[in-house]
Amino acid sequence: MLNANEQEWKNERLRRIGEWETHCPWDDFIDEPAIWSHLNRPAPSAERFRDIVAKARDNASTGQMLPPEDVAALLNARDPELREEVFATANQIKQTVYGDRIVLFAPLYLSSSCVNNCAYCGFRASNESIERRALNRAEVEAEVRALVNTGHKRVIAVYGEHPESDADYICRTIEQIYSVRVGDGGEIRRCNVNAAPMFVEEYRKIKQAGIGTYQIFQETYHRETYRKVHPANSLKGSYRWRQFGLHRAFEGGIDDVAIGVLFGLYDWRFEVMGLLYHAMSLEKEFGIGPHTISYPRMVYAENSPLSVRSRYLVGDDDFKKIVAIIRLMCPYTGSILTAREAPELRHEMIVKGGVSQMDAGTRIGIGGYSRMAKKHLEHREQFMVKDSRSLDEFILGLCKAGHLPSFCTAGYRQGRTGAAFMPLAKHATVNRFCIANGLLTFREYLDDYASPEVREIGEPEIIPKYLAWVREHVPDMYGEVEARLVRTENHEHDLHF
Repeated sequence: MLNANEQEWKNERLRRIGEWETHCPWDDFIDEPAIWSHLNRPAPSAERFRDIVAKARDNASTGQMLPPEDVAALLNARDPELREEVFATANQIKQTVYGDRIVLFAPLYLSSSCVNNCAYCGFRASNESIERRALNRAEVEAEVRALVNTGHKRVIAVYGEHPESDADYICRTIEQIYSVRVGDGGEIRRCNVNAAPMFVEEYRKIKQAGIGTYQIFQETYHRETYRKVHPANSLKGSYRWRQFGLHRAFEGGIDDVAIGVLFGLYDWRFEVMGLLYHAMSLEKEFGIGPHTISYPRMVYAENSPLSVRSRYLVGDDDFKKIVAIIRLMCPYTGSILTAREAPELRHEMIVKGGVSQMDAGTRIGIGGYSRMAKKHLEHREQFMVKDSRSLDEFILGLCKAGHLPSFCTAGYRQGRTGAAFMPLAKHATVNRFCIANGLLTFREYLDDYASPEVREIGEPEIIPKYLAWVREHVPDMYGEVEARLVRTENHEHDLHF
C-alpha cells in the first residue's frame, strides 16, 4: 500500500499526465494491424532472404534501416542455414560501423522505491519482501568509489518512479556521481540514465545536470499486454505517456536517447517490429534515431510469478536470432547485451549478434557495489543477473577472444551526440574514434587496474593488434594515437579524440 505522501504525488502526476494525453502532438506510431499484416506473411524464399541480408550489409555504410516488410521476413525465416547467414552479417555490420570493440559500463541502482505495480518486476509496490530505499549522499559516494576502484568510467544510473527519486534527486545524484575522484584518473566520465518518463521541464533539469543518454524501455509494444501487466490508475499504466517519453525528452533538450523492450511479455516477433517502428518515429520527428537498443530477456524476479511463468518466455535460439536481426535492422545503433544473460551466451553473441556494449562487474542490489564480495543481495534486487563476474574477469574473457575492451566516453564529451553522432554512425566513420579511444582507455585500465592475467594478454596482444588496425584503416591518426599511448603509459589520463 502507498502511504499518503506517495498517493498524493502519484495522483498529481496522473492528473498532469491525463492533461498531456489530451494534447499529445504526435501520431501513434505502433500500427498493430500493419505489424501483423507483415508478420502473417509466409516465410521468405531463400533468394528473397539473401536479398534482404545483402541490403542490410549495404546499409552499414548508409545508415538506412530495413523497412518493416524486410524485418518481418527475417523474423519469419526458419531455415538454420539462413540463420547462420544472419549471424555472419550481424558481425560484419558491427565490424564495419564500430570495429571489434566492446564498450563497458555498469548499471548503478540508486533507488528501489516505486509507486507502480508492474506484474513482472521485483520492485513493484505490492512486493512486501523488497527492502525500499533511495541511496543518500554517503551511500552514493561509496558506490561510485567502489565502481571507480575496479576501473569503470561509465555508468547508467537507474531510478524507481517515486517522490523520493524525482527529477531533483536525479540531478543531485548525477552531480555527485561526477564529483567523485579517486587517485589521479579514477572517475566516472559519463552518466547515462534509465528512469521513468518525465515532463518536458523535468527533462530540462536533468539535461543541465550533464546526463548522457536517456533510456526508456516500453517493456511491451502490444497494447493489450501492456494493459494487463501495468495496472490502470498507475503512472506506468498509461501506454501513450510512456510511448512518447523520449519524444518529450527531445523537446526538453536531451539529444541522445535509447530504446528497449522486455522480451518475454509478448510475441518476440511483434516486439522487434515495435522497436523498429519506435526508431522510425524518432527519425521522422527529430531526424535522430536511438543511440542504443537494449533487449533484456525476462528472468527471475523475487516474488514475481510472471517472470518465470509467462507463456511468451524466449528460448536461447530465438533470443540469438533477435539480437542478430536487431543489428541488421538498425545498423547504426549501439547494441546492448546485459548481465541478465549467462557468460557463455554473452561471449557468443559478441560475434553472432554484432553486440557493441555490455555491462560488466554488475551488481543490481541497492548498495551492491560497496559489497562486491556478495554476488546477490537478498530482498534488494529488481531481478536476478546470470553474469556476476568481476569487471577484470569479464575483460579477461574479452581479451582471450581478441576483442578490444573500451571505456570510451569521448564521443559524449566531444559533442558527438544526437544529430552530430548520427552521420558518423550511419556512414561508418565513427569507428576511427571508437578504436583509437578504446585503445587509450584500455591502456589506462592496464596500467591502473588490470590483473596480471589481463596484462599478460593486453600488453603483447591486444594493444599491438588494435594499434595495427589504426595504422591500416586510419593512417592519418596513427602517429598521434601511438604518441598518446606513450603518454598514457606515463600516467597521463583521459587523453582522447
